[in-house]
Amino acid sequence: MQIQRKRFSVAPMMDWTDRHYRYMARLLSARATLYTEMIHARAIIHGDRSRHLDFHASEHPLVLQLGGSDAAHLAEAARIGEDWGYDEINLNCGCPSDRVASGSFGACLMADPMHVGHLVRAMKDAVSVPVTVKCRIGIEGRGLASRTGYEDLLLFARKMQDSGCDGLIVHARIAVLGGLNPAQNREVPPLRYEDVYRLKEDMPGLRIEINGGIRSPQEIQTHLNGALDGVMVGRAAYERPALLCSVDSLVHEIAEGRSALRGGAAVMFSSPHSGPDNSNPELQEIDTGAPGFAVPTISPDRLEWVLDSMKEYILARYAEGVPPQRIVRHMLGLVHGLPGARLFRQGLSGNWQRNLNSAASLDRYLGSTFAVFCNQLREHQSSGSLILQP
Repeated sequence: MQIQRKRFSVAPMMDWTDRHYRYMARLLSARATLYTEMIHARAIIHGDRSRHLDFHASEHPLVLQLGGSDAAHLAEAARIGEDWGYDEINLNCGCPSDRVASGSFGACLMADPMHVGHLVRAMKDAVSVPVTVKCRIGIEGRGLASRTGYEDLLLFARKMQDSGCDGLIVHARIAVLGGLNPAQNREVPPLRYEDVYRLKEDMPGLRIEINGGIRSPQEIQTHLNGALDGVMVGRAAYERPALLCSVDSLVHEIAEGRSALRGGAAVMFSSPHSGPDNSNPELQEIDTGAPGFAVPTISPDRLEWVLDSMKEYILARYAEGVPPQRIVRHMLGLVHGLPGARLFRQGLSGNWQRNLNSAASLDRYLGSTFAVFCNQLREHQSSGSLILQP
């Protein structure tokens, strides 16, 4: 399978991008590339493969992200993943957590580009699907020699290309190992988009996709319109999944050669490397509710269809023994910013399912909860108190 020429993807996120979230994400976007959570190669080889690897057929295109630092283990896990039906294998070289680093995988691998190249080559030799790498622009800390300059990133990327890597997904921040926790590593190191754009200029033959701090449809479209090969969004796609509703039209417009930003807000570029200007306060933290920016929303009809589809999915998994709350937790962000969202979340949080002891009672409760919310949303829309962006 070939990787899309210009693609949008949802980042792998531990405890978040499981098969239940991915099923919902696919209802919202037919074109987004979806990723699993990072799964250690040994867990796939020696663990419960069905629990780690099963997915719904609708989730394609779907990428299996692996963690690990042993070439033989990664090659075997990649082979298993391909046989399981995954469209692409991705190696995690960007996770900054201490627990991951203590196992000598994740972002700390960037300290040894030659070893990572060896890992990529082993995986490439084991599978026929694309093998990609997700990394940071650099690393520092934990007694490691600092590798935070652009030349360090270029050296890493060249080694990946020499090893047959099919593309890099680059989080445009360094990872600070041992000094910042994972949440701080997503916010504290400054974004350096210009390094990612410069990397594409210097290595035009390697797929380069950008990740980090991208939260609005306008930013997604701006990056897709640039020289890069794709855009990956993480927390924004989980916390406000309605963002995914805009993805298909954006990717289609890029494919058709149309690039006008909706909403009238331009994201500025100014650097010799065609990257966004990080000095622009709009780029540092864009408020999607600010004037000129289209707020990611979902129409009552579309929301009703998604909720009904999720209800049927929850009931099907319930019959297999999956607790409903394991799925519903991913749905709470669907109503972010909409009237009645608080009551909706309250009705599906805590021990809401404790008195629902049958599929029929679960069906009635979910059906009623979803219908009440959607009907109230329609009332707000018809009264003019709610204006949804197209």
